[in-house]
Amino acid sequence: MSNQKKQWGAIIVMIALFAMIAFVTNLCSPMASIIQAQGEIPGWLAQLGNFGNFVAYLVMGIPAGMLIAKFGYKKTALIGLAIGIAGILIQWCSGMLDAQSNLGLVFAVYLIGAFIAGLCMCILNCVVNPLLNLLGGGGNKGNQLIQLGGTFNSAAAVAVYILMGALIGEVVKGKTAISDATPALMIAIAIFVVAFIVIMFTKIDEPEQTPVDLSLIKGAMSYRHFALGTLAIFLYMGVEVGTPTYVITYLTDFGVSASQAGLIAAMYWLMMGVGRLTGASIGGKISSRTMLATVATATLALVLFGMFAPESILVNVPGINWNTMEVMWAEVPVGIFAFLLVGLCTSVMWGSIFNLAVEGLGKYTAIASGIFMTMVFGGALLIPFQGFIVDVAGVMSSYWVIVAGAAYILFYALVGSKPAKK
Repeated sequence: MSNQKKQWGAIIVMIALFAMIAFVTNLCSPMASIIQAQGEIPGWLAQLGNFGNFVAYLVMGIPAGMLIAKFGYKKTALIGLAIGIAGILIQWCSGMLDAQSNLGLVFAVYLIGAFIAGLCMCILNCVVNPLLNLLGGGGNKGNQLIQLGGTFNSAAAVAVYILMGALIGEVVKGKTAISDATPALMIAIAIFVVAFIVIMFTKIDEPEQTPVDLSLIKGAMSYRHFALGTLAIFLYMGVEVGTPTYVITYLTDFGVSASQAGLIAAMYWLMMGVGRLTGASIGGKISSRTMLATVATATLALVLFGMFAPESILVNVPGINWNTMEVMWAEVPVGIFAFLLVGLCTSVMWGSIFNLAVEGLGKYTAIASGIFMTMVFGGALLIPFQGFIVDVAGVMSSYWVIVAGAAYILFYALVGSKPAKK
């Protein structure tokens, strides 16, 4: 507890970084609408910003653990922030190019920036989770700080959808440009710079690190419940990000403006924030297996209902007009409202899967965390794949990808998470 009192500056910065991970990651989905407006770009190709962001986890997951082992949490966080600033600046530079004369170059520069920003997100994810637990003193206090960080993570995801919706307004082909997102990119850079300075001058008491031995990967993967858990995390990324991403696509096709669609999609991340607060309050009384099985079942029910609910049945969804600071209501199909409620379920999936997968791993737990981070690249494959189905068969048909992911997560909760050996 005394350690926690001495390092409130570090705690606040880690929570701020937790929020920025969501802010930068979720820029990719509304940016896809801007990318499509640059020219004749299919929906799946526009989602390659998500691909670049998430595939970086595949590249950086285990190396991030090695950086922590060699330099410690503080220096690794500084390295990650420097990389993040570079990634955002490159994305901003793509907006300075003339898309009319050289669309390919604009797209390539943007993807490079998204990939480099993804490297930063992976590094920061590897830092903030264990370091918040450390600063809290471990146990319940450490878990409380992680849940608090998760809440701010959800709030930042809501903020980026609202901000991008306000900046973009109506998406007009040939007119809407990446440069329209400049204020959001500058906000991200400013917070990263402030965080860099604060962390540089903040004293953080760190435990002695043990070098990462890559031979431990084989040992960790020999545990069936862990190996199946890595696949659960891979598919979870498609469920979490894919559900709200194509809500925006559906609503714009339905006739809703891009700004209003962003406000509506932001409700999904608000639901995640509510779910995380709820999960933190009842997590001590309900097992991870029970919690995961419950939310996976609910996800299946909500997504299947959303896919087949009549489009003619409309419900009012709240949002906030940030220009007038007034609550606004928009009518959307009831199926879309069901998709937004999925955020309540996905909010607790990551933690539950992680807890079940690392149970009993002992000395393999550290390397298992790095392996988990590499599995985040599931979003790099599943989001564009869902976009491909949107182009071929329509938005609602693409949600079979979400159904398949949720079904496997339910299987993992009921069967796959049970350790085969002690």
